[in-house]
Amino acid sequence: VLLNMSTPKKAVIDASAEDLHPSLLNIIEQESLNWIFVGGKGGVGKTTTSCCLSVQLAKVRPNVLIVSTDPAHNLSDAFGQKFGKDPIKVNGFENLFCMEVDSSGEQEWEAIEASQVSQGLPTDGLESGVGSIMKDLMTSVPGIDEAMAFAELMKMVQEMNYSTIVFDTAPTGHTLRLLSFPKTMESAIGKLLDLKNKFSGVLANVTALMGAGGAEGVESMIQKLEQLKGLIDQVHNQIRNPEKTTFVCVCIPEFLSIYETERLVQELSKSEIDTHNVVVNQVLFPDKDAEDLVEWYKTAKDTLPQEAQDLIGKTIARKRMQDRYISQIFELYEDFHIVLMPLLDNEVRGVASLESFSKLLLNPSS
Repeated sequence: VLLNMSTPKKAVIDASAEDLHPSLLNIIEQESLNWIFVGGKGGVGKTTTSCCLSVQLAKVRPNVLIVSTDPAHNLSDAFGQKFGKDPIKVNGFENLFCMEVDSSGEQEWEAIEASQVSQGLPTDGLESGVGSIMKDLMTSVPGIDEAMAFAELMKMVQEMNYSTIVFDTAPTGHTLRLLSFPKTMESAIGKLLDLKNKFSGVLANVTALMGAGGAEGVESMIQKLEQLKGLIDQVHNQIRNPEKTTFVCVCIPEFLSIYETERLVQELSKSEIDTHNVVVNQVLFPDKDAEDLVEWYKTAKDTLPQEAQDLIGKTIARKRMQDRYISQIFELYEDFHIVLMPLLDNEVRGVASLESFSKLLLNPSS
C-alpha cells in the first residue's frame, strides 16, 4: 500500500467522531462477542491493550479469559503476577482469568502419544516404523505444529465456557499463520490421507510387521487428526462470524507499524475475519496538533534555556511526524473506530495502572 504523507488537518480527526465513536465501546456493548483477537507489529502495546480491554470487559461480562499465544509471554509482567498454561484468577478480580499457552505444537504430539497410553496402546507406533514416517510427513508441512496447537487451544477454550475470551496474539506474521491454520490443516490431513489411500496395500503389509500395537497406534493417530479436522471446521466458522469474533488492530504512529497494520487488515479481509477497530498507542498529546504546540512555543521560546529549546524542538518534530501518520490512519480506515491512546510518563504495569489506562479505551477525552 502507498501511504500518502499529506499534512494532517485537525478537522479530519474530529469529523470522524460524528459517525464512529473513537473508542472500543462498541466491543463492550456487543454482548454476542465470544472471541476478541488483539494483534499488530511487535512492540506497539498489544499486551497492554489486551489487558486494558479485558479489565473493562470484566465489568460487564460474567467471566473473561485472556489467553497469550505469543511465544514471548508478557501477561505475567503486565499484571505483576505469574501465569501458566492453566487459567489463573487475576489478583483483585473475581471474574478475570489469564493463561499463557505454548503455540509451538510440541504439546499436541505429546497429547496424541499420551492418548495412546491411556487406551492401552504402545507409543512405539508413533516413534518407529510407519508411525514415525507419518509423524515426519505431518511435521514437514509448514505451520502444521502451530496449526495443531491453535486447534487444540480453540478446543480447550470452547470447553472452558468463558463468556468472552481475549487473545493477546504474537506479532503480525505469526498471528496470520495461526489464523490461516484451517487451510494448513486441511492441506496436511488431505496429503496424509491421500498417501494412506494410495499406498494402503504397502501400509497394511508394513503395519502387519509392526504387530497389532503398532498398527493400532498409527490408525489411532490418523483418527486423531481427522477429529482435529472436524474441530477446525467448527472453529473456522466461528472465527468468520462477525457476531462472535472480531480483531482489534494495534499500532503506533510510525511508518512500519502502519504498513504492517494495513497488511494485517488486508489479510483479515481475505480470511473473512471481522475487524473494525484500530488502537493507536504512544500518541503525543492526542488532543492537540503540532501547530498548537508551535504557537505556544513561539511565545515562550525566548524565555527558555537552550537545552529546553532543543528538547521542545525535538518533541514538536516528533509530534509533526505522528500527526502525518495519524492523518493517514484516519484516511485509510475511515469506516473504523480509531482510538488514540496517549504516551504516558510511566509504564502501564500492575492492576491499578491498567485499570486507570483502560478507561481511556472507552473515553479517550478523559
